[in-house]
This record gives sequence, structure tokens and C-alpha cells, in this order.
Amino acid sequence: MRLAQEADLDLVEVAPNSKPPVVKIMDYGKFKYEAAQKEKEARRNQANTILKEVRFRLKIEAHDYTTKLKRAEGFLKAGDKVKAMILFRGREQSRPEQGVRLLRKFAEDVAELGTVESNPTIDGRNMVMVVAPLKSKSEAKQEQNAVREAQRAANKQAAREAKSESDAPAAAAAE
Repeated sequence: MRLAQEADLDLVEVAPNSKPPVVKIMDYGKFKYEAAQKEKEARRNQANTILKEVRFRLKIEAHDYTTKLKRAEGFLKAGDKVKAMILFRGREQSRPEQGVRLLRKFAEDVAELGTVESNPTIDGRNMVMVVAPLKSKSEAKQEQNAVREAQRAANKQAAREAKSESDAPAAAAAE
């Protein structure tokens, strides 16, 4: 206790249940602040996987399909699950095998980004299949942050080079 008072620090009990109890000399306010910062950082990096939905019709044009496919790929890259849904109308309900074929094609097209979590199932007038991403949400977020940082660094470097080039003629004219 005397050492802690002389150093103007706090005596913090680290392991109260051990024999003898373990104590540490430290600045308790700083310790609490750093612990709160670590907790805040952990919360920020924690990400919840969200279920995104992509809706198809049984008779979908090729361009519309590719548009929906790109949208789903974006969701999977971001670490979200994708729920692919086919809406059946009227007589289309009597042809569920065509819906299964379309969903299987969709699953093959996104195979490099995700895996089928639940096979196609009929739910009333809809057929549903869920595709889970290969990367977790937090991994995707960390990768996205790394790409952003690299882009910012490249932009700063380009700005510095542009500035040094624009300053060179001005310095030559001043001489």
C-alpha cells in the first residue's frame, strides 16, 4: 500500500480468491478506460448476419435473372444470408419442378460465394431456398475495412504526388 501511495497509483486486487490475494499497482481510471475501449471495439467488430431476400418469378428473363444474381452475390460478399424465393401464380403452381430447377441453377451460380443451407421447399404459393455465405459477417466486414484503408492510402498518395507536381513549376517560376 505504501508503494502505491508513493507512486500516486491505486492498489487493485486482481485475484481475490487466491491465497494470498493477488494485487497490482496501477492507475485504476486508466485501466477502466482501456477496458471500456476494448469492449467498444469488440462490439463494433461484432456483426449480426441478416437474412436478405431475392424474389424471382418462374418465367424470368435472362437479364432480370443476372440482375437478381448480382444483387444476391453482393449480399453474400457482405456476409449476409440470402433467401431466394420464387413466386408462383395460377397454373404455375402445378409445375414446382421448374421452380426447383431455377433455384438449383441459382445455387450453382452463387456456389463460389455461398452454400445451400436449406433446400427448396414449397411454402404456400412460394418456393424458398436459403443460401449461407462462406465468410462470416465479421470476416467480410474486416476485409471491407482493409480495402477501404488501402483505397484511402492510395488516394492520399495520389494527392501528394499531384501536389508535388503542381508545386514544382511554381517553385521554378519563383527562382
